[in-house]
Amino acid sequence: MVFFYFSLAICLITIFLNFYLVIGFNKIKQLSRQPIIEPEVPLAIIVAVRNEEEDLETALKSLCNINYQSYRLIVINDRSTDRTAELLNDFKSSYPQINIVTINTLPEGWIGKNNAMYQGYLSSTEEWILFTDADIVFHPDAISRAMGYAIRNKLDHLTILPEMISRSSLLNSVYATFCIMLMMHMKPWEAKNPKSKSSSGIGAFNLIRRDAYEKIGTHVKIKLRPDDDLQLGIKVKQAKLKQDVLAGKGYVCLEWYKNLSQFGNGLLKNSFSVSDYKLSIAIANVLLVLVSIALPMPVMFIFGTANIRLMAAGMLLFHIIYMSVIPPNKWWYASMIPFSGFFISWIVLRASVITVKQGGIYWRDSFYSLKMLRDEK
Repeated sequence: MVFFYFSLAICLITIFLNFYLVIGFNKIKQLSRQPIIEPEVPLAIIVAVRNEEEDLETALKSLCNINYQSYRLIVINDRSTDRTAELLNDFKSSYPQINIVTINTLPEGWIGKNNAMYQGYLSSTEEWILFTDADIVFHPDAISRAMGYAIRNKLDHLTILPEMISRSSLLNSVYATFCIMLMMHMKPWEAKNPKSKSSSGIGAFNLIRRDAYEKIGTHVKIKLRPDDDLQLGIKVKQAKLKQDVLAGKGYVCLEWYKNLSQFGNGLLKNSFSVSDYKLSIAIANVLLVLVSIALPMPVMFIFGTANIRLMAAGMLLFHIIYMSVIPPNKWWYASMIPFSGFFISWIVLRASVITVKQGGIYWRDSFYSLKMLRDEK
């Protein structure tokens, strides 16, 4: 009977969460439907790059050809050892709006990307700042529509959920489950609610008013956070500034990782930071994912009675409905939810154990001790 009632509870919770997520996503407005800004306001676009020769050309071309005149593109070359510097110089000769800042040494107590973003801020004077990554492809109207929305709604901070694409169908299916977990954690549709603690910060697109950025203490306050984008959003919300989020389908796109192995290695670097570098919290999070996402459907289908298997089928059906109505997911991604839960749990647990065992993390060839990382909080 315990198994039956547990299965019933999980089934009802799953159905509720699928409805909750669909309703939540529908509350997020589409960037593509926002009017273009008139008149334009000064904007600094800051991009940190390090050994980005593979993706840099496509991303920079999209930024250099946006339908926006009142902007400067500040590219921070952070100790690159590949052809990044050469590519940047080639772009500079064709696009004079590019300003290149070169970093040769990393100050002690900083993660490289965070320091690069901060140096970009120091090189800017514009009223608005857009922090973005070196692998993002922008629609020509993306910046104009985002700025228009921010100005009309008197925002201090606007972030955009990018359209994540991958050449790997397996990775896309894992993304779908990962996004469910991330959205449940962030609840971005609640970011604009001043009474909610929910916030939103995405590395692909963090647009912030200069005075708001300075009010939260700039990247100096998050200089050792691998999850700097999420932390920036949290700091904005804690300062009671006005924040919102848009969906960037077709307008802000990236291929985050090219395959499942790269995704796993990426999570290894920063997943422990979500638990504030506490092993007990990380283990609790892993157990929660296993019990709520990875195990229920397989266990119910394999060991359940006819009624329990019917509940599992109902869970799968509602997952299929969710995947079918939330783009760019495909219906069959629902069948991959247990695998994705196991995979993400394994990566988070492995990252946590490795970090504790070695006493810190390696980030871009630099080592940061756990004491240093915990003191940052």
